[in-house]
Amino acid sequence: MTNFTRDFIRFAIDKQVLRFGQFTTKAGRLSPYFFNAGLFNDGESLMKLGEFYAAAILKSAIQFDMLFGPAYKGITLAASISIALARQGRNVPYAYNRKEAKDHGEGGTIVGAPLAGRVLIVDDVISAGVSVRESVELIRAHNATPCGVAIAIDRQERGQEALSAVQEVQRDYRIPVISIATLADLIRYLADDAELAAYRSEVEKYRAQYGVC
Repeated sequence: MTNFTRDFIRFAIDKQVLRFGQFTTKAGRLSPYFFNAGLFNDGESLMKLGEFYAAAILKSAIQFDMLFGPAYKGITLAASISIALARQGRNVPYAYNRKEAKDHGEGGTIVGAPLAGRVLIVDDVISAGVSVRESVELIRAHNATPCGVAIAIDRQERGQEALSAVQEVQRDYRIPVISIATLADLIRYLADDAELAAYRSEVEKYRAQYGVC
């Protein structure tokens, strides 16, 4: 586990973005943890979140020309990540989409830089993969190339079949998915934190029941 992954998990816990207990997921599963990136809702949190994303992206060595953030959570993510990358000497353009096309002014559904070259999609998590599919189609419609997806946390949890949502995206679109942290990272973190160690067994049981390799 990298230092930035460990620091990110600690940061998410401190901000109560990552919590432990009993939570019902969209799939109807009873999960012992819950991650809500929408709670990174102040300037300092968003700044640090962008820095964690930038660290994961640069470590991956993925080749990209610009960032794309799908509405709505991806909008602030794309902006904060681009700022964090610029601070590290990598100045890249970014864009995001509107849910509904604008029929006045500049019009269209894309805001920001024109979609061009190799486009890295940034989002908080991948659940059913709907946002990624729509983003890929939109990028391709502008004659650009989706080259990967960056997310905050990979739950490493299977969907309706044997694969996880992340694995399905990688299979269907043949693009890599990188994350700041994974469920496996979280379990390792819990093992090393005396205050949180009590949650480890429940998270491990959940992974044994619903996890993927």
